[in-house]
Amino acid sequence: MADPVIQTSNLTKEFLRDQFHVLALDKVSIEIRKGDFVALMGPSGSGKSTLLHLIAAMDRPTAGDILVLGEDLAALSDRDIARWRNAHIGFIFQSFNLIPVLSALENVELPLKLTGLSRKERLGHATTALKLVGLGDRLEHYPRQLSGGQEQRVAIARAIVTDPDLILADEPTGNLDAGSAQDVLTLLSKLNQEYGKTIVVVTHDPHAAKTAKMIRYLEKGRLLEEGQVPEDWVMPAGR
Repeated sequence: MADPVIQTSNLTKEFLRDQFHVLALDKVSIEIRKGDFVALMGPSGSGKSTLLHLIAAMDRPTAGDILVLGEDLAALSDRDIARWRNAHIGFIFQSFNLIPVLSALENVELPLKLTGLSRKERLGHATTALKLVGLGDRLEHYPRQLSGGQEQRVAIARAIVTDPDLILADEPTGNLDAGSAQDVLTLLSKLNQEYGKTIVVVTHDPHAAKTAKMIRYLEKGRLLEEGQVPEDWVMPAGR
């Protein structure tokens, strides 16, 4: 059995909104192993993105334990978390988050600026990542010169350029047409199957979820048992 990459125990997250406590995650315990491809689904507000952000160390839990790649994230300082995240996590956003004044190559190079690589080495790695996502002929194009699907592939190249242990994606096909979405899903599947990357995807798209090896559902901040679906759950229409 493969080694665990993510282990949470009674993970809880509360937010204070307008003097009211909102329980976003309620004692979530999950284990995800190396090479897994897991889709997190559930109604809006069920805690999917909150869980993903905690795994990425973009936020801290209110209570409970979380180990990612054997690291106790609660024990790390903010500076150490930033370094750890850059070395181990590739995060893909729904909105691409590309810098418009930088070329595709320069956008992908950005995470490598926190490493000790020379500029020549950084550009070499960035070029390789863009070729892997099928954009070797778009190195000097700016985001405004790319389609939405191409922008998302640049974002994926940026996420994998550091050769991360874990790829996290928050609605990666949410802003794409059906054809571009399929290209992104095929690429994620390739990263999982051919390169052994562990992937966790938050999605409302049933077609995207079917790309994963396992689907887990959340409801009102609680993680349901394997195979269990939220009450009154209606699967969103596929593409």
